[in-house]
Amino acid sequence: MFDLVTFIKDTCLRLQQLQCHFTWDLKKDEVDLENLSTRLQAHIQLQLGQHGAVTRYLQDQPEEALSLLNQSEETILEWYGDESERRLIVTYGDMAWLKYHTRDYTQSQSYCQRYTTGSSTSLLPEVYGEKAWTYLKFSWSSLSKAIDCFRKALEVQTRDSEWNAGYAIALFRTEQVSEESLAMKQLRFALEISPDDAVLQSMLAVKLGSYKKYEEAEDLLNKALKTDPDNPHVSRYIGKYFRNQYRLDESIDMLERALKRADQSPFIHHQLALCYKRKKIAEQSRKPFSNQSTHRHAAYLKVLLHFNKHNSKLNPALLLHRRGAVLEASLHSLP
Repeated sequence: MFDLVTFIKDTCLRLQQLQCHFTWDLKKDEVDLENLSTRLQAHIQLQLGQHGAVTRYLQDQPEEALSLLNQSEETILEWYGDESERRLIVTYGDMAWLKYHTRDYTQSQSYCQRYTTGSSTSLLPEVYGEKAWTYLKFSWSSLSKAIDCFRKALEVQTRDSEWNAGYAIALFRTEQVSEESLAMKQLRFALEISPDDAVLQSMLAVKLGSYKKYEEAEDLLNKALKTDPDNPHVSRYIGKYFRNQYRLDESIDMLERALKRADQSPFIHHQLALCYKRKKIAEQSRKPFSNQSTHRHAAYLKVLLHFNKHNSKLNPALLLHRRGAVLEASLHSLP
């Protein structure tokens, strides 16, 4: 005789053993889900499916989450062919959990049975890779976990372009300027594998600028703009490079170009607010000066404060901006 209670308990126990988004301790209160959903729209369909599904579930939209996972499965099968089963491990784990939460226990068990991975102490590199990307995208506080997972994935597949790029991005976001830059070294290695990656080129240019290696940096900027001129991530890093060099008009031009394709990006609004703040200070040192920079700075600051009001954990740059003199000095200039 079929015992439903035992069946459900058995399914629940198996679910706890899966490596997927539902078991990686992703805290809902550490991320702005609407902003994350918006940012994921700018990424490839594969990433939207895998990361977007858990976002939709946390937003109490399980049916849309299942739809995104189905799309992700189709995309992985198309892209990876014979290697797709290893790439689908996390997707199957997510499917098992979502089916369980929608009370489709038979399908949940079915996906549990399709799920195969490494041992509890050493996962397959594909699982480490997906886990790393998840930590990288979901929360600034989990960047150290992302770095650790990328390293473990690369121990097995040292020249995987996707994971080398992710490792470089994670190091770039956490590293301060130092004599020996691990981020710069990793960016160079990632570019050896993917020499036409415009985002990596623009990120390395920012790093090189910090070390006053301007000639190489400018060469990379030109290559990035030629390769992928409409990519908002390329525009924003080039804008940051120009701002660091006090080339404010060029920075504003690049950042506003990026804003046309990513108008909900707090990072870009933050960078623009800083640019116009610097222009305002520079103009006030010369008399007479124009009020244009004051008005534009106030406009971008208002948008930035809107993001910050809704969730101060949206972006660490906002917290720095809140604490720093930029914001304190600017509050009085708001109309």
